[in-house]
Amino acid sequence: MKLRKHLLKRRNEKGFTLIELLVVVIIIGLLASLVAPKFFGKLGKSRQKIAKAQISNFEAALDEFRLDNGRYPTTEEGLKALREKPADLPNWSGPYLPKAVPKDPWGHEYVYKSPGEHGDYDLMSYGRDGQPGGEKEDADIVSWE
Repeated sequence: MKLRKHLLKRRNEKGFTLIELLVVVIIIGLLASLVAPKFFGKLGKSRQKIAKAQISNFEAALDEFRLDNGRYPTTEEGLKALREKPADLPNWSGPYLPKAVPKDPWGHEYVYKSPGEHGDYDLMSYGRDGQPGGEKEDADIVSWE
């Protein structure tokens, strides 16, 4: 009689067995292994989009700098001239950027050259690897394209 009550009581208990929990964990792991590569691929593309947007903002600030001063900042003055007044510029009316010049999305400095090989200035991020050239996430993001 006690055995029968124990079995009935056991059947009415709600819960999961260890095997059921392991099966669920394995399924979640398989799903994560399928989704994660797609997610990280999009992360790289979003960093490239951020770099393009920042370069576009720098271009607008550089154009405003040129309107006020009759020239773009030199390579030596760099993008820093958009925040801090260089010597001998009486018409400088910056700062031309609301915040300090950020690093690119991979933590590298943006490269600025004036005069540039592709125009009045060249502005670029060397991508994830921080080196000229490269493909995919290592590709350069440039102002002249």
